[in-house]
Amino acid sequence: MPSETLKIVYVTPALYMAGGVERVLTLKANYFAEQYGYDITIILTEGKGKPLFYPLSEKVKVVNLDINFEQLWGCPFLKKGLLYLKKQRQFKKRLTHELMRLHADLTISLLRREINFICDIPDGSKKIGEIHINRSHYRNFESNEANWLKNLFARYWMSSLVGHLQKLARFVVLTEKDRESWPELTQVEVIPDPLSFVPKTISRLTEKRVIAVARYSYEKGIDLLLQAWSQIERQHPDWRLDVYGDGDATPYQQQREALGIDANRCGLHGRTDQVEDAYCHSSLFVLSSRFEGFGMVILEAMACGLPVVSFACPYGPQSIIEHGVNGLLAENGNVGELAKALSRMMADADLRKTVSQAALQHVERYRIERIAGRWKNLFNEVVAHQ
Repeated sequence: MPSETLKIVYVTPALYMAGGVERVLTLKANYFAEQYGYDITIILTEGKGKPLFYPLSEKVKVVNLDINFEQLWGCPFLKKGLLYLKKQRQFKKRLTHELMRLHADLTISLLRREINFICDIPDGSKKIGEIHINRSHYRNFESNEANWLKNLFARYWMSSLVGHLQKLARFVVLTEKDRESWPELTQVEVIPDPLSFVPKTISRLTEKRVIAVARYSYEKGIDLLLQAWSQIERQHPDWRLDVYGDGDATPYQQQREALGIDANRCGLHGRTDQVEDAYCHSSLFVLSSRFEGFGMVILEAMACGLPVVSFACPYGPQSIIEHGVNGLLAENGNVGELAKALSRMMADADLRKTVSQAALQHVERYRIERIAGRWKNLFNEVVAHQ
């Protein structure tokens, strides 16, 4: 079958939010439809009637099953359990109907609630799964929140999940480290996320500004970044730090005050729609996450010519950054090491220029046309294998 005639269905909760998964899916779907001529349909469960956050090609079809699992948020425990079971049955029935109607060549699950049954739907499509977070943090079983009951459930749930994943034709992860974390599976492929945009210009590295782009949430480690910044800000009085992101910045503003950080040189901003401009008016990017599925913002910063300093957190940053070549890595969670790496880069203009050039070369491998080509090869292999 010629690749141009492939009919592909993606299944994901929503596209109305400004998340990384939503951005990557939109980017890939647009490219596959526009450049390869694939027949692409995206099936959603949430956000009926809400506008899509990222622009989607007119050639990409969207079907919203209107399950509204978000209704579960804030429900009492017992009601939540009963309502979930009802909605899950509804989801299975409606998704089965759509897949039988569409009769696609490939159905791709982004590993949400459909992974529990999608491989059992007899619509004739080959099933592929793709995951955008590392195994140890999948489904948000963070160590800071866990208790013995949650740990017991997590082990049971993971065992069940592996059984479902073994039925997939392919399971796609973002890094080699991710592949190693699924030893029970034999059909794992590694395809990283693509660069989300190609900047019109790059930073001249003349503005003494460190930038971070991240949600104000525990996993993004803005608290660790502020601790690191408090150690070095007085050594570099001509530099400033600016953080841009969604979420509630109030706790971090309070932390900034408690640490005695100069608020005039440490901005904690909301999300910016001019992120490319923000990168290009900076000279250094920092990522302080406790863990990352991949680290799309690292690619964006590199594409804008910024040297990057990052924690060596699982797993993305270590797969993108070669320490001392196209960026600097600090021991994961080690605030002192992060501060030293930042200070080193801030103090050395020649190092910033050298690392910037290496980053610009490195990021070329993540351009959408290269990543899409890898997906195209995978699709053709799966469809050809009867």
